[in-house]
Amino acid sequence: MPDPSDLPDDAALAAQYALPPTGGRPHVRLSFVCSVDGAITTGAVSKGLQTPGDNRVYQELRTLTDVVLVGAGTVRSEGYGPARVDPERRARRRALGLAEVPTIAVVSASLDLDPSAALFTAAAARTVVITHAGARAGRRAALAEVADVIIAGESAVDAALALEELAERGLTRILCEGGPHLFGSLLAAGHVDELCVTVSPLLVGPGPGRMVAGLPTGAPVGMRLDHLLEEDGALFCRYVAQ
Repeated sequence: MPDPSDLPDDAALAAQYALPPTGGRPHVRLSFVCSVDGAITTGAVSKGLQTPGDNRVYQELRTLTDVVLVGAGTVRSEGYGPARVDPERRARRRALGLAEVPTIAVVSASLDLDPSAALFTAAAARTVVITHAGARAGRRAALAEVADVIIAGESAVDAALALEELAERGLTRILCEGGPHLFGSLLAAGHVDELCVTVSPLLVGPGPGRMVAGLPTGAPVGMRLDHLLEEDGALFCRYVAQ
């Protein structure tokens, strides 16, 4: 843990979260914020758990990624819009060999998404929608007008196939921002390479769920603590798969 109690400057923070070469395969990093007692929301959204340091880490993780992967439920509850990248971060992304703006990819089995939303109509990088072959054809056609639609699976979204489809498009550095069921499907598929967690110094109490949901995945997956940073009582943890 660093001393004094402050996050490092931008350059050092970027070094803390630098990604290894992907070698053309998908590298999946998950990002969550939770309270000390494990809540991932307060008032049904994550905003009340965020801290200034968490917002810095959030921006840094997005700066280092090709694509932000997110479930449709999280898009609706958190009010997702298109990625916004300032000129300084655009320059940093270019220097890293990345597109100026990360792509946002939304996973949705039902395609309960609004094609007129800014996430689709105002995105600098065309948004991707990942669904399955059994999704309603009318919804697929409407979203295909404003997004690139990927079919991954027959009657449910196949997480492993979805990652392969993203990698074929050159989107190998994948940042998953939730929600819990998407985390669960990636864990079940054996595709969790990293987990970056901010532990906010709050007790929320009963009600909100955990950061992972879905069917049991079998034996626990071992993770190694890569670093632990602290600022104003909030902990910033980076775990990597063993």
